[in-house]
Amino acid sequence: MRKISRVLMPFLEWSLVKQILLALVIGVAIALLAPSIAKPLGFLGTVFISALKAVAPVLVFFLVAASIATQSVDTRTSMKPIIVLYAIGTLSAAVVAVIVSFIWPTSIHLAADAAKAAAPGGIAEVLKNLILNIVDNPVKALANANYIGILAWSAALGFILRRSSDSTREVIQDLSEAVTSVVRIVVRFAPLGILGLVSSTVAEVGLSAFAGYGKLILLLVGSMFFIAFVVNPLLVFACIRRNPYPLTFECLRVSGICAFFTRSSAANIPVNLDLCRRLKLDEGTYSISIPLGATINMAGAAITITILTLSAAYSLGVHVDFWTAVLLCFVASICAGGASGVPGGSLMLIPLACGLFGIDNSTAMQVVAVGFIIGVIQDSCETALNSASDVMFTAAACLRQKRLDAEKAAKN
Repeated sequence: MRKISRVLMPFLEWSLVKQILLALVIGVAIALLAPSIAKPLGFLGTVFISALKAVAPVLVFFLVAASIATQSVDTRTSMKPIIVLYAIGTLSAAVVAVIVSFIWPTSIHLAADAAKAAAPGGIAEVLKNLILNIVDNPVKALANANYIGILAWSAALGFILRRSSDSTREVIQDLSEAVTSVVRIVVRFAPLGILGLVSSTVAEVGLSAFAGYGKLILLLVGSMFFIAFVVNPLLVFACIRRNPYPLTFECLRVSGICAFFTRSSAANIPVNLDLCRRLKLDEGTYSISIPLGATINMAGAAITITILTLSAAYSLGVHVDFWTAVLLCFVASICAGGASGVPGGSLMLIPLACGLFGIDNSTAMQVVAVGFIIGVIQDSCETALNSASDVMFTAAACLRQKRLDAEKAAKN
């Protein structure tokens, strides 16, 4: 037992990111050398993601309620600039996707079998669903991981508890810290979970499934990389007025890598909250902005919806004029905000965008089917971009507020 401890101790002392990278290498090696062993290991990944999804709604509920309840009335948060960054980032992603699709128009072979799933009928339906989610039953919201509903109820509870006794607020704060501790324990098992996810995915899918969609994948991933390494850093620089890339790389390294494998913005909420804590950001701000970002900050989803919709139009010979493309940018941004924070959540909103070009729902669902084929790559990169930018924009707004406070103090 002591010998095993000596062997494992150096590994356990590594940072979580290093452990995840090692697990990634081991997972790929197992998938290539022993596929029969790799597939059962997928159970580890399933358990890890299930644990994250189970604890995240409870964490968000108590964290937001405790943050608001214990917050001083005079305390300022940076939510307004964060929401502005979320909106600009998502719209910018849609614009980039349109430009890229115009420069490199891509057609796709539409499969004979359409994906069998229900798609929303219009933007009004998306907005209607969002409003209904806000007033959802709190118990149902927790059970179904409806983060819009969870945020609404926890915020309402938090504001009411601000008038309660100190002992009551302390109990809420203690509950929040207890759930946070449980989440940290779950996150420590990320290397094992990712090892299972990687090994089973590579063993089952391989690389041959993506050969026919190489150009489309390059277009999607290239656009996401451009947003991650050019557009988002520019937005961050506008806030903090200094080199944005240290923050960019840190967010992609910690949040992006984990989200790449979990493929769920919702499941990555605990990871992002922990990263914000280690970056020493304002808890009153990030406890709200991170779960909110997992719901509405969807630059990657906007890219997916836009590029796949235009690819469908090009495949059918539909003419795409400038003004329709502009309208598509706004539609894709709104649709992206309505995408669920689960694997493949953005794909089900493609038929809505296809309606702009008169593409019928049956054909649009075939485009969704193509999305599921390339989903292992597309959805992983999409989620990594979405999740990392949640922390980036939160940090940018918090650092901006500190800079403004320092400038104000210097003038006085």
